Amino acid sequence: MAYVPHTDADRKAMLAAIGVDDLAQLFEAVPEAFRFPTLDIPAALSEMEAAWELQALAEANASGKDHAIFLGAGTYNHYSPSAVNHMLLRGEFYTAYTPYQPELSQGTLQAIFEWQSMIAQLAGMDVANASHYDGATSLAEAVTVAIQHARGKRDKVILSPSVHPQYRAVARTYHQGTGVRFVGDRSGFATIDDLIDMLDEHTALLVVQYPNFFGQLEDFTRLAEKVHSAGALLCIVTNPMALGLLKPPGQFGADIVVGEGQSLGIPLSFGGPYVGFFATRQELVRKIAGRIVGETVDQHGRRAYVMTLRPREQDIRREKATSNICTNQGLMALAGCIYLALMGKHGLRRIAELCYHKAHYAAERITEVPGYSVNMHLPFFNEFVVTCPKPVADINKLLLDEYSIIGGYDLGQDYPARGGQMLVAVTEMNTRTEIDDLVEALDEAAQRA
Repeated sequence: MAYVPHTDADRKAMLAAIGVDDLAQLFEAVPEAFRFPTLDIPAALSEMEAAWELQALAEANASGKDHAIFLGAGTYNHYSPSAVNHMLLRGEFYTAYTPYQPELSQGTLQAIFEWQSMIAQLAGMDVANASHYDGATSLAEAVTVAIQHARGKRDKVILSPSVHPQYRAVARTYHQGTGVRFVGDRSGFATIDDLIDMLDEHTALLVVQYPNFFGQLEDFTRLAEKVHSAGALLCIVTNPMALGLLKPPGQFGADIVVGEGQSLGIPLSFGGPYVGFFATRQELVRKIAGRIVGETVDQHGRRAYVMTLRPREQDIRREKATSNICTNQGLMALAGCIYLALMGKHGLRRIAELCYHKAHYAAERITEVPGYSVNMHLPFFNEFVVTCPKPVADINKLLLDEYSIIGGYDLGQDYPARGGQMLVAVTEMNTRTEIDDLVEALDEAAQRA
């Protein structure tokens, strides 16, 4: 089938307009060896044959459909009710871009407003925006807010080493060349007391994670007091699923709460698309990036929703803009909104409890296996660190090849001093049988030569 709509006359007119005699001249800058038809391109396939080919390629990936997953490290294998996907596929949501015309976009605007409201309540904060690309981007935007809040008087950002390493990398990349100084995470061992000691009159923001990257829980109340005494802001990166059970970061004194919303009804999807959430205190609302939807009334007194507090042009003002994020993960935020509405606070708590108890069962079983130890010096939610008797990569290969188990995250990839340590995640999707199989496989891995 011919999918190109241009006629020969159309092409001739376009070539004449740009002053080129024929199509070949357009590609003179490309070396001849790399031009069509000398490229080694396979023969065309029918739609049916192409579907077979793509299916075969997809089946080469290990997925949750036929594997037990104990890999977390920022994204998690949670169950997504079928209603989430069915709602997302409605045409008015699935094809919508951004609600510039409120009179035509009340459904989308209301959904965004509900998402903001639920995220703010979960985080224990005053306001939330309509989302970012992912959790790492949200943290990078938190740095932007803190620097702007300091009005040029502070340029130092303290990062805890227990914040997700990819989040820290994105924040550094995002602000390279801006004069922001990042400290605190290079050694990999800084404690809360160490972070407090780094506070000074140049500090704009201090960032910690709850539960931290290693799954552990810490009380940040004293830390918040110290940060505020130094005139800085406190950002807490968090897992929204954990907030179904745990104390919200706002009650610790957080100024900004960010994280990844993938746990809320969004499948793993081999890495995305995901959705970053961002919540903060009222006084910082005009400094945050992304969409903000507010509730009002129309001329007839009926409830209505509009984008508020900032003009669209804010996102396209180049260096004068608060941020140059010009869109949001609207469909993914809608998925999270539908999920939270379906679960309600009691359902979310129940799922969080399942994750907590199953993780603790797994940790207790693994401690019984000779050669393995579990770090339990701090409470944890659904992830924990296992010290292994052999390289984690070797153990994970055995788990995958012989047990169809996707093992935990090799911490040695990001923390050289943690070689031989595996970060194991357990969710409501992991059955008792799967956990027992994991324990059996770990035992076998330890015994092999």
